[in-house]
Amino acid sequence: MVKDRHPELQTPQSARHTALQQYRVRADLYDRELQPFEPLRLEAIERLALQPGEVVLDVGCGTGLSFAHLLEKLGDKGKVLGIEQCPEMFDKAQERVNASGWKKQVALLQASAEDAHWRGLADAAIFHFTHDVMRCPDALDNVLAHLKPGARVVATGLQWAAPWAGPVNCFVMGAALYSVSSLDGLNQPWSELAKRLKDFDRHDTWMGSVYMATGIWPGSTAT
Repeated sequence: MVKDRHPELQTPQSARHTALQQYRVRADLYDRELQPFEPLRLEAIERLALQPGEVVLDVGCGTGLSFAHLLEKLGDKGKVLGIEQCPEMFDKAQERVNASGWKKQVALLQASAEDAHWRGLADAAIFHFTHDVMRCPDALDNVLAHLKPGARVVATGLQWAAPWAGPVNCFVMGAALYSVSSLDGLNQPWSELAKRLKDFDRHDTWMGSVYMATGIWPGSTAT
C-alpha cells in the first residue's frame, strides 16, 4: 500500500488551505476533467431516489455539474442547496445557475462543510468526490444535522483498490494527489459516514478504485 502523502495529521485549517489551493487552480478546467466520471455522478443521483418537490444538499458542489441532473429528478418545486468553499468554483456554479435560469430552485452557499449554516432541513444529501469532507467528522456532523430523519445519503469517491492491483492504485494515487489534501483514510474513506448512518451499504466499482456508499440518516448518530 502506498504511504500517505502527509504522515503527520493535518490540522483542519491546513487541510482547508491545501484544498482551496488545489481547486483554485483547477476551476477553469474542472468540468472537462470530471467528464470521464459522469457515469458515476448519474448513478449516485439515481441512488438518491429523489422525489418531486424534495430538497437535496449538494455538498462540495464544485461548478454545479450535478444541478441539472438533480433538478430533473426534483421537478419544478424541488430545490438544491449547493455548498462550496472555493471562491473560483463557487463563482462558476453561480454562473451556471444564472445562465440556466435556476435562481428560484438552486441556492448556493460559499462555506466549508463544517462551517455552513442554513435554515430548514433537507430530504437528501450527495457527497460526490469530496474526500476531505468525508474524512472530517465535524463536516459530516454539520451537514447531517441539516437533514430530516430518514433522509437518504449517497457518497462516491476514490479509495485504494486491493494491494495487488498496482496499476489501479497508480491511478488512485495520481487522481488523489490532484484532488485531496491528504491521502489519509483512502483505505476506507467512507468509514466516518458509515458510523453515522443506518442501512449503510457500499459497493466498489472501477476495479475497486471508486466506492459508492448509501445510507439513511436516522436523526442522530447511528451506533
